[in-house]
Amino acid sequence: MSGNLGPISVFTKQQRIAKLARQMPGKAMTSLSHHMDLDWMIEAFRRTRKDGAVGIDGQTAADYEVNLEANLRSLLDRAKSGDRYKAPPVRRVHIPKGDGTTRPLGIPTFEDKVLQRAVVMVLEPLYEQDFMECSYGFRPGRSAHQALAELRSKSTMKGGGWLLDVDIRKYFDSLDHTHLRKILAKRMQDGVIKRLIGKWLNAGVMESGALSHPEAGTPQGGVISPLLANIYLHEVLDMWFEREVKPRLKGRAFLIRYADDFAMGFVHEEDARRVLTVMPKRFGKYGLTLHPEKTRLLDFRSPGIRKDSDDNEGPGSFDFLGFTHHWAKSRSGYWVVKQKTASSRFTRSLQRIREWCRANRHLPLKEQQKTLTQKLRGHYGYFGIPGNSSALGRFCHEVKEEWWKWLKRRSQTGWMSWWEFCRLLERYPLPRPSMNRGCRLAANP
Repeated sequence: MSGNLGPISVFTKQQRIAKLARQMPGKAMTSLSHHMDLDWMIEAFRRTRKDGAVGIDGQTAADYEVNLEANLRSLLDRAKSGDRYKAPPVRRVHIPKGDGTTRPLGIPTFEDKVLQRAVVMVLEPLYEQDFMECSYGFRPGRSAHQALAELRSKSTMKGGGWLLDVDIRKYFDSLDHTHLRKILAKRMQDGVIKRLIGKWLNAGVMESGALSHPEAGTPQGGVISPLLANIYLHEVLDMWFEREVKPRLKGRAFLIRYADDFAMGFVHEEDARRVLTVMPKRFGKYGLTLHPEKTRLLDFRSPGIRKDSDDNEGPGSFDFLGFTHHWAKSRSGYWVVKQKTASSRFTRSLQRIREWCRANRHLPLKEQQKTLTQKLRGHYGYFGIPGNSSALGRFCHEVKEEWWKWLKRRSQTGWMSWWEFCRLLERYPLPRPSMNRGCRLAANP
């Protein structure tokens, strides 16, 4: 099979795209899709997740791989020919959220996932030259932990300030197609890629056998969706805040954004209120709406500098990326911003463990231990940040209690003492809380 030098060839081409993008700031690039050849498609296949849910055609990665090179050649030819490629509808499922509602998720066909990955590999090096430092979501070399560390650092500086905690209502469902096409046209005018994106936006959604064609939103579930969402908010929010808002403020301000989750910090309350006043109009211009109940202005000054006459509510707190940010005393006695697992995320994670233990309590203990170990390590991998050891320890203990409770129900008597369960844990131990090394590096670059 071709493609032994595929990753090297793709990397070299991406470097060329990035170099041209840097040399042509603000100009639209018209020739990009010629980089997509068989090696490019093989690399796109390699980077595509193989264990995801299947689309409307039911085809798995294993099915597609049987005649991989022929399938990729056919896909590439159809994609570049124009009319011969038809973007299939995405299969919609609903994922439960922590507040009892559900979030719609679109599942493309596997072949569409590969093609979307190939296009992302073209556009990413182009737009990475434009994206700003404040943006962390779904970007190479950037992570949620870096966003959290930066937010903690900036919030702590000079005793904090006033913070805007902003929520965009149904962002991925509301993204306006007309505005998106205009924003894309400023930097990218390649006919093949424009046509493919247009087909994905108009492909439609298949749910319970019914096909619908939403007039707004991105193809959720596809790898192209986060990139399009970043491109949209780069124009709507990031550039606006940096070039139009900050020069008009009296004091310092910052923006931290992870996909559609973002927070703004201000030294002066007056600046924060001015931005809060104009922000709905700015977002409304692009078809977006701020959630009136979840968007709020917060006094996030350190208790050490707040005046008694300010109010009697004490220091505020806010949630961002699954963590509650709050002021607390350090071991040295200084006021610092600390981050702990948000109660909603803690409850949701524990509920998933509870449901799994209930449904799988009759499996062999070794299999239960293996799965619970994976779930705990996944939890520690995200929430294992400096200062969050107490919440990690409590989560570990409650997971053990859930396991004990459902193991007791395996027998007819429903009896197993905690002491007996602890003896069982000696044979089938669960991992102790641990800190993610990457979080330590993000907190101390």
